[in-house]
Amino acid sequence: MRKSAGQAAWIRREQIAAFAKAFRRYAPDITRYVTRRLGNDATEDVVAETFLTAFQQRNGYDLSRQNARPWLYGIATNLMRRHLRAEVRQLRLLERTGVDPVTASFAERSDERLSAEASRRILAGALASLPKGHRDALLLVAWGGLSYAETAEALGVPLGTVQSRINRARKRLRRELGEINPMATFSEESVCE
Repeated sequence: MRKSAGQAAWIRREQIAAFAKAFRRYAPDITRYVTRRLGNDATEDVVAETFLTAFQQRNGYDLSRQNARPWLYGIATNLMRRHLRAEVRQLRLLERTGVDPVTASFAERSDERLSAEASRRILAGALASLPKGHRDALLLVAWGGLSYAETAEALGVPLGTVQSRINRARKRLRRELGEINPMATFSEESVCE
């Protein structure tokens, strides 16, 4: 009896160590993604709940998936649905003020910032007006850095659905943005590629 109890404790320690490694690897990216979508107020709670949910569901994780990243982004995206109003509020705030909660403290280039702020506001308003499914797919690719296949996995939808949602979202953004190039504003994101 004692031997099996020792093995169970060892297995639990190994699982916790592996999960801690995944947390250290993915938490910063998930945090940036959630902050961008919801702002600072809800980020800590959503990120914590994302990893708590992942830990609780770890035994159901499909081990044939070599990368847990899409799975974690999917959990975070599902949890953010509870905060839909906060996300739209965050985008509207960015539209009004031009202050991005992720990049606000890092920007020092004033000339670029002035023109970027105007573009950022318009882009935020356009993002807020997108249907939820389109915004989720687009931002998982643009801000989360997921591939289309990873985004499909994260959202639990077919790859073709992700491709059409992103295509429609980009067309709508191009139409709403007119001559504004969001790439000049969001150089690390490919929102309207």
